[in-house]
Amino acid sequence: MTEPVKSDTGREVGPSNGFDFNQPTIISLCFLASFITGITGLVGIVLAHVWQGESQESWAASHFTYLIRTFWFGFLGFLVAGVLSFVLIGLLIMPLIAVWVGVRSVLSLIKAQRKEPMPDPSTLLF
Repeated sequence: MTEPVKSDTGREVGPSNGFDFNQPTIISLCFLASFITGITGLVGIVLAHVWQGESQESWAASHFTYLIRTFWFGFLGFLVAGVLSFVLIGLLIMPLIAVWVGVRSVLSLIKAQRKEPMPDPSTLLF
Protein backbone atom coordinates (compact mmCIF):
# COMPACT_ATOMS: atom_id res chain seq x y z
CA MET A 1 0.00 0.00 0.00
CA THR A 2 1.38 3.42 -0.90
CA GLU A 3 1.47 6.40 1.41
CA PRO A 4 -0.59 9.47 0.54
CA VAL A 5 1.23 12.36 -1.06
CA LYS A 6 1.73 15.38 1.21
CA SER A 7 1.69 19.00 0.10
CA ASP A 8 4.13 21.73 1.15
CA THR A 9 1.92 22.45 4.17
CA GLY A 10 1.86 18.82 5.25
CA ARG A 11 -1.73 18.14 4.23
CA GLU A 12 -2.52 15.00 2.32
CA VAL A 13 -3.21 15.54 -1.36
CA GLY A 14 -3.98 13.13 -4.05
CA PRO A 15 -6.54 12.30 -6.63
CA SER A 16 -9.93 13.60 -5.63
CA ASN A 17 -13.26 12.73 -7.10
CA GLY A 18 -14.67 16.23 -6.77
CA PHE A 19 -13.98 19.72 -7.98
CA ASP A 20 -11.33 21.41 -5.84
CA PHE A 21 -12.13 25.05 -5.10
CA ASN A 22 -8.55 26.09 -4.37
CA GLN A 23 -7.53 29.76 -4.60
CA PRO A 24 -6.24 29.76 -8.22
CA THR A 25 -9.38 27.92 -9.30
CA ILE A 26 -11.61 30.54 -7.69
CA ILE A 27 -9.70 33.36 -9.42
CA SER A 28 -9.89 31.59 -12.79
CA LEU A 29 -13.62 31.07 -12.37
CA CYS A 30 -14.05 34.76 -11.51
CA PHE A 31 -12.21 35.73 -14.70
CA LEU A 32 -14.35 33.37 -16.79
CA ALA A 33 -17.57 34.53 -15.12
CA SER A 34 -16.68 38.12 -16.01
CA PHE A 35 -17.57 37.31 -19.62
CA ILE A 36 -21.16 37.02 -18.39
CA THR A 37 -21.32 39.38 -15.41
CA GLY A 38 -18.68 41.94 -16.35
CA ILE A 39 -17.69 42.57 -12.72
CA THR A 40 -16.31 39.32 -11.31
CA GLY A 41 -12.96 39.93 -13.01
CA LEU A 42 -12.43 42.78 -10.54
CA VAL A 43 -13.25 40.44 -7.66
CA GLY A 44 -10.77 37.93 -9.10
CA ILE A 45 -7.91 40.42 -9.38
CA VAL A 46 -8.46 41.69 -5.83
CA LEU A 47 -8.43 38.11 -4.53
CA ALA A 48 -5.31 37.33 -6.57
CA HIS A 49 -3.40 40.28 -5.11
CA VAL A 50 -4.55 39.53 -1.54
CA TRP A 51 -3.87 35.81 -1.74
CA GLN A 52 -0.52 36.28 -3.44
CA GLY A 53 0.79 37.97 -0.28
CA GLU A 54 -0.22 35.05 1.92
CA SER A 55 1.84 31.93 2.36
CA GLN A 56 0.62 29.27 -0.02
CA GLU A 57 1.73 26.04 -1.55
CA SER A 58 4.56 26.34 -4.07
CA TRP A 59 2.45 25.29 -7.07
CA ALA A 60 -0.12 28.03 -6.36
CA ALA A 61 2.41 30.88 -6.40
CA SER A 62 2.98 30.47 -10.14
CA HIS A 63 -0.79 30.65 -10.74
CA PHE A 64 -1.08 33.98 -8.92
CA THR A 65 1.65 35.52 -11.09
CA TYR A 66 0.09 34.05 -14.25
CA LEU A 67 -3.44 35.18 -13.42
CA ILE A 68 -2.42 38.68 -12.30
CA ARG A 69 -0.51 39.19 -15.54
CA THR A 70 -3.48 37.82 -17.48
CA PHE A 71 -5.83 40.36 -15.93
CA TRP A 72 -3.62 43.43 -16.23
CA PHE A 73 -2.42 42.76 -19.78
CA GLY A 74 -5.99 41.91 -20.81
CA PHE A 75 -7.25 45.12 -19.19
CA LEU A 76 -4.55 47.15 -20.94
CA GLY A 77 -5.37 45.43 -24.23
CA PHE A 78 -9.06 46.30 -23.87
CA LEU A 79 -8.18 49.93 -23.14
CA VAL A 80 -6.02 50.14 -26.26
CA ALA A 81 -8.68 48.36 -28.31
CA GLY A 82 -11.30 50.77 -26.95
CA VAL A 83 -9.28 53.74 -28.18
CA LEU A 84 -8.63 52.06 -31.50
CA SER A 85 -12.31 51.25 -31.95
CA PHE A 86 -12.77 54.83 -33.17
CA VAL A 87 -10.89 53.75 -36.30
CA LEU A 88 -12.59 50.31 -36.27
CA ILE A 89 -9.37 48.35 -35.68
CA GLY A 90 -10.22 47.96 -32.01
CA LEU A 91 -13.40 46.11 -32.89
CA LEU A 92 -11.25 43.40 -34.45
CA ILE A 93 -8.78 43.32 -31.54
CA MET A 94 -11.33 43.03 -28.70
CA PRO A 95 -12.48 39.47 -29.52
CA LEU A 96 -8.84 38.36 -29.80
CA ILE A 97 -8.09 39.73 -26.35
CA ALA A 98 -11.20 38.04 -24.95
CA VAL A 99 -10.10 34.69 -26.39
CA TRP A 100 -6.57 35.21 -24.99
CA VAL A 101 -7.92 35.91 -21.48
CA GLY A 102 -10.33 32.98 -21.71
CA VAL A 103 -7.72 30.47 -22.85
CA ARG A 104 -5.24 31.54 -20.18
CA SER A 105 -7.94 31.30 -17.49
CA VAL A 106 -8.96 27.81 -18.60
CA LEU A 107 -5.32 26.64 -18.70
CA SER A 108 -4.79 27.89 -15.17
CA LEU A 109 -8.03 26.27 -14.06
CA ILE A 110 -7.00 22.88 -15.47
CA LYS A 111 -3.54 23.00 -13.91
CA ALA A 112 -4.96 24.22 -10.57
CA GLN A 113 -7.28 21.21 -10.44
CA ARG A 114 -4.24 18.96 -10.84
CA LYS A 115 -2.26 21.10 -8.35
CA GLU A 116 0.44 21.62 -10.98
CA PRO A 117 2.41 24.87 -11.28
CA MET A 118 2.19 27.00 -14.39
CA PRO A 119 5.28 26.21 -16.52
CA ASP A 120 6.23 29.84 -17.24
CA PRO A 121 4.02 32.28 -15.33
CA SER A 122 5.77 35.35 -16.73
CA THR A 123 5.01 34.55 -20.36
CA LEU A 124 2.32 36.36 -22.33
CA LEU A 125 1.78 33.31 -24.47
CA PHE A 126 -0.33 30.38 -23.40
